[in-house]
Amino acid sequence: MFTSVFIVALLLTTLGKLWLSSRQIAHVAAHRATVPPRFAERVSLSAHQKAADYTIARTRLGVLETVLGAAVLVALTLLGGLQAIDDGLQTVLAGSALLWRELALVGVVSLVFAVIYLPFAWYRQFRLEARFGFNRMTLKLFVVDLVKGAVLGIVLGAPLLALMLSLMSAAGSLWWLYAWLVWIAFNLLLLWLYPTVIAPLFNKFEPLSDDGLRTRIERLLARCGFAAKGVFVMDGSKRSAHGNAYFTGFGAAKRIVFFDTLISRLSGDEIEAVLAHELGHFARKHIVKRIAWSFAMSLAALALLGWLAQQPWFYLGLGTDPTIGMRNVVALMLFFLVLPVFTFPLAPLSSLASRRHEFEADAYAAANADAGDLIRALVKLYEDNASTLTPDPVHSAFYDSHPPAALRIGRLETLSQPPRGPALAPHPAT
Repeated sequence: MFTSVFIVALLLTTLGKLWLSSRQIAHVAAHRATVPPRFAERVSLSAHQKAADYTIARTRLGVLETVLGAAVLVALTLLGGLQAIDDGLQTVLAGSALLWRELALVGVVSLVFAVIYLPFAWYRQFRLEARFGFNRMTLKLFVVDLVKGAVLGIVLGAPLLALMLSLMSAAGSLWWLYAWLVWIAFNLLLLWLYPTVIAPLFNKFEPLSDDGLRTRIERLLARCGFAAKGVFVMDGSKRSAHGNAYFTGFGAAKRIVFFDTLISRLSGDEIEAVLAHELGHFARKHIVKRIAWSFAMSLAALALLGWLAQQPWFYLGLGTDPTIGMRNVVALMLFFLVLPVFTFPLAPLSSLASRRHEFEADAYAAANADAGDLIRALVKLYEDNASTLTPDPVHSAFYDSHPPAALRIGRLETLSQPPRGPALAPHPAT
């Protein structure tokens, strides 16, 4: 019975993703010839067409990944791939401790996924991104990033996985609750380590050297009652021409990071407006809300896993033997392999919440900087990143964490631009 449910869910999810991709391609192509009226004086036709072509190319590549992903999932579950790998490891590592065999199973499956999707990563970086003038990464850096990422995943992931599996074996029926507490602690540890330990493994971070811009930023932070450890510029240009800005860390250790590509493209006023938008996320407590929501969903997921791991039909329905010695790790892997199939219909809810947060952050920026500056910055970023101005509405509702360009700019244009003063809702420096 569960096999039938899974097959139906997988078909509906896969066909739904392909339908959404076809809508996106058709909609963007249909609007390729004309710049939307709201952007006619700001974006050239050639830039608009480049964004359309880039969006279509990325979406077509995504179609291939969707089909391949469904095929790999079927191979690992219904066709017995995961069971075959488990049987092989049981033979090869017959004399090893159970925990080592469980870790080996996760490692082998992870390696299978890495090998299958490596060509897509290479093609995206060195063909698709290069075709549109975005790639600045060398093959050597590509390989180095892969190696660093793999080592980091093992160093951080293996101990976490080992602890989770140990809890599943020894902590009784409430293992999932203890595992959730471990998961929370792990994520908070990552938030603390990322700015000063993890991120510097991949990029250089240097203090902002422009005294005038730094002074402007410090004044904005003071107006908004926001404390940060520092303002840094990241060498994003060594990998891509795309620009961005973000906050990292938490508490008094928060850092403001600008890509060097963004610093070189935007004016001081525009950078201040972009930063004011990011500050809005903190002022409106979006980060805390997202973390809390993530923790709540992880609790629900682990509780569900705790129940499913005791159901023989869960294993049998997905092509595995419920009596196998490595039952715990197989349950864990099956759960996270098939969970996206059943949760895909909920994607619009997550996207809707994220877009509401973006509107709130825009309003905060308009109150503490200049809405016109933010509009000019966004238009430059849309153009520089080749972001389509005409996404399909349904596709956007499922996938886009930010509002469509026309809707977002339209709202900003209606916001009043009062003199700069205290933030609308300053929050205590933390």
